[in-house]
Amino acid sequence: MSDATSKMPAQALLTSRDIAELPEAHVRHPWNANSEVYLKRLSHITGLGRVALSIARVPPGRESFVYHCHERDEEFVFILSGRGKAEIGEHAFDVGPGDFMGFPAPGGPAHHLLNPFDEDLVYLMGGESSGFDIGHFPKLGRHIIFTTTGIQGVDDQALAQMTFADWLADDDGGG
Repeated sequence: MSDATSKMPAQALLTSRDIAELPEAHVRHPWNANSEVYLKRLSHITGLGRVALSIARVPPGRESFVYHCHERDEEFVFILSGRGKAEIGEHAFDVGPGDFMGFPAPGGPAHHLLNPFDEDLVYLMGGESSGFDIGHFPKLGRHIIFTTTGIQGVDDQALAQMTFADWLADDDGGG
């Protein structure tokens, strides 16, 4: 995203011409060499802070991000043009214009989009923007923690399961 876009004042209306002229941010997920997404961020321009909304474009032969699900922030995808393959849970689906996918959090299915076809896959993607979320990557055995101060990636082997009992003192000091 250019500095000019990030400093634009909030406006309530984005016309189709405004959107067509927005710069695309070229994004690649660091854990997927075939990830290639071009994003036009919409929500921040209109001043929305609790909702993230972007138009995403995945070129032919490329993928969106990585098979994942969210702990806190719900997510949706609405296909605008092109065709793709959606991995949702244990199943794969052909998707095209007008198809909608919703992923509740927590507990929604892991998901991923692929474009094995010969034209761009374009979709509206959005969801909550809470400022804190945990992304689960079950096929990779990894997690990402998103906060307002940064993004931290961790392998599952580095995580230690804890309970409240771990926090109780072993003494009988009474207090």
